[in-house]
This record gives sequence, structure tokens and C-alpha cells, in this order.
Amino acid sequence: MADHTTTARVLVASNRGPVSFSSAPDGTLTLKRGGGGLVSGLSAIDDPNTVWVCAALGPADREAVGRSPQGRLDQGGFDVGGQAVRMLDIDPEVFDHAYNGVANSTLWFLHHMLYNTPTAPVFDAHAAEQWAAFETYNAAFARALAAEAAPGAAVLVQDYHLTLVPALLRELRPDLRISYFLHIPWAPADYFRLLPDALAAAVLTGVLGADRAGFHTRRWAEAFADCCEQLLDAKVDRAELSVSYQGRTTRLGVHALGADADFLRERSHRADVDERLAALRAAVGGRRTIVRVDRTELSKNIVRGLQAYRHLLRSRPEWRERVVHIAFAYPSRQDLAEYRDYTAAVRRISQEITEEFATDSWQPLILQVEDDFARSLAAYRLADVALVNPIRDGMNLVAKEVPVVSDAGCALVLSREAGAHAELAQDALSINPYDVVGTAEALHQALTMPPAERRERTERLAAAATALSPQQWFLAQLAELSA
Repeated sequence: MADHTTTARVLVASNRGPVSFSSAPDGTLTLKRGGGGLVSGLSAIDDPNTVWVCAALGPADREAVGRSPQGRLDQGGFDVGGQAVRMLDIDPEVFDHAYNGVANSTLWFLHHMLYNTPTAPVFDAHAAEQWAAFETYNAAFARALAAEAAPGAAVLVQDYHLTLVPALLRELRPDLRISYFLHIPWAPADYFRLLPDALAAAVLTGVLGADRAGFHTRRWAEAFADCCEQLLDAKVDRAELSVSYQGRTTRLGVHALGADADFLRERSHRADVDERLAALRAAVGGRRTIVRVDRTELSKNIVRGLQAYRHLLRSRPEWRERVVHIAFAYPSRQDLAEYRDYTAAVRRISQEITEEFATDSWQPLILQVEDDFARSLAAYRLADVALVNPIRDGMNLVAKEVPVVSDAGCALVLSREAGAHAELAQDALSINPYDVVGTAEALHQALTMPPAERRERTERLAAAATALSPQQWFLAQLAELSA
């Protein structure tokens, strides 16, 4: 399978790549570069022989692939920032079944423990069809990586969409050094057993095809090890954090992705952010602020956060007219009914709060559901309190970004179920994300925190949040794989 004329010594695989395309009516393609920790991390690799393998996510992406030899955008006349990018044109129906049917509606729900178990999941004939598509989708990535990789290359496979890739790639190219990193939580063994036995085994052995498997926290790494021990009867060394199965050992790593401090501090003081900050200050009118910035994912727990704010205003009327909740809830996965319903619920309870408490001179809530990164940074800078209350989260970078950007110091109310809690708990106000009354009390405590204490906590939170920058995070995994 290997083409030994290939020169890629480092490869990254992820569903979403570093670039995407949109098309004009005349067929002109416009390229947009992505952001996030993974893109920032890859920029740290000083090696021209690096290839990023990703999937085409829409018609414009597929058109770009069609104009590029073997899907290599960098060889198709596109300016991809000096990176080598191979984009895969996977059949749209296969992609939909794999991405929406399995990755986002099965594995994501499983690891976040969000199933309404009296009715879901249901593993019927349709689910089997979706799983077959997931296998096809993962196999396409494995083949592309095998074709691009030089002998002994390092391959870094990213996230739950590509769970099967490490084992499939190992079969094709046993010479490669393979790592896998999961950006979300890993379900505990009892919950993981919701998967049919064959699928559960496929997921576990897929990851065990890697030499190293990485997680944001030790908690998620140990949950994976527990699943391997209980479902596969694998040998687990908890002191060394390793899993041995069928003659191979996979070492587990803990790499807590941090905020990109340099980027955030520079970006948060550009003119567009200053403009939005002025608008927010005018809307708030000198009152205290509670800020949240999330996508409307079910795990983010926005509805209970709004209920907690409502309880704060009901139980502590002294905060009426004195505080404004700025809630930026950006729509996510609106092609799935559950997410559309959840976004509607966020809008509904927000309206109820406004109707119950608003006066001629005070709007208790500012809700925005249109994505605007500059506006989010403005809210970070303005926040007196940041509310981050996910039901479960692999990391949650918002919890790390707010202390970095905050102008005057910000009290952090943080769910104990966020991966970031492992690093930030000492200086955050910890909450049970299901406890609306307890969350409201934490909001009161945060609002009454003395300014000096708030500033000191923010400084320590920012230091912890930036301990492992995206670049260092990426290079640490690469170094351990090389070792």
C-alpha cells in the first residue's frame, strides 16, 4: 500500500480541516482559513513535509477537491497558507450517515452521557446502515494517510469522528507511529455498554491501534482504560497509564489543551472588538455582568444556566436592576432535530425571563444567537462573572479564555464536569451543573466577590489556562510519539 516516494513525515487527520470553501454563482471558489487549537497547534511544526488530511464538508469543498490532483489542495492552485492539505470527497450520503448518524448522534451522545435511555439509543437496521457508512468513512481516511505517509512517519489522528482510523491504518502501514487524541470526554464503562458488543469492541480496538491515545484529563483516560479492561479483558497498568491487548501496548497520555494567550490578547484589542465592547457597555449601563458564550450543544447546559439566573433574580431581588446576563448562544448542528428544539428552548426561557423581570429602564438579559467572535471577546473583557456550566465537556476552552482576556478580573463559576475543572478548580467557584439553586447561589457569591480577590483569582486562572498553549500541546504529543 505504501508509496515510498511520499515524503510526509508528519500527518494530521481530522474531520474538519484548516480550510473550507464557499462558491459564488459564477463558480468562483473562495477559501476561508479555520481557527481553533488544532490549527494553531499545527503551525508549530517546522517541517515542510507535513500533510493534513480532512473531509470535504459541502459542495464547494467537493468542487475544490475536483480541481486538485488526488484532493491535494496545495497542488490544485489554492493558497492554503503553505500547508499541504489533502481533502477527501466522501460520498455525501456516506458522510451524512457517518458524521450525523454515528459520530454526532451516537458516539457524541454516548461520551457525554446524554441519551434519554427509555427511548434511545435504538440499534436497528438503520443504525447498522449508518455504522457501515462510518466504517467506510474511516477507511477512506486510513487509505489516504497510508498513501501520503513516508516510511516511519508520525500520524496524529484527531477526535471521535475517526475512532476506527488507528487500527485500520495500522493494518495498512505497520511501520507508522500513530497517535489518537479525543477532544471530548470518554464514557464510564457502565454507560459505554449501551453500545452493542461488536460496536463497543470496534471502538475500543480502533483506538488501541494507536501507539499513544491522548485525553484532556486523567479522568477521561482512566475511563477509557476501564472500558478496555471490562469489555475486552485487556491488561491495564494504571501507574504507567497503558493498555495491553492482543500483543500490543497503547500508552495513554494526558494533554490539557490551553488557551492561545498571545492570539487572544492581541485579537481582543482590535478595533472591531472595541466597537462591540462600547455597544455592550451602553446596553448594560454600568451594571454588573454575568457572561456566557457557548454553542447551543445539548451538553453546554444553557437552559439550566438561564434557570439559575432566573432563580437568582427571584430569590435575591436586590440584584434586580443591578445585573445583566449576557448570553451568547450560537446555533450548533441545526440539521439535527434535538439541537433545533434545544435552541428553541433557549429562546423561550430567555423570553420568559425578560417578560418576568424587565422594566422600562432595565433589560435583565441580552441574548444573541448569531455567531460573532469579536462580540464574544468583547463580552469576555466586560464580564464580572463568567458562567461555564456544562453537563460534561472534554475541556471547555471558554473557561480558559475568559480569564486571559478579562479587563478588570472575572469570577469563574465552573461546572465540576468540565475537563477544565481539573486545572481551574482551585480559583473557580465549582458547581454541580444539574443544581439550579446551587448555581444561583454561586452566581451571587461571584457577584459579591471583592474586586481584589477577583483580580487575584483571574491572574492565577489565566496562568493555569495558558500552561500548555496549542503549539506546546501539539508538540508534546508529537514528542511523546517520537520517543
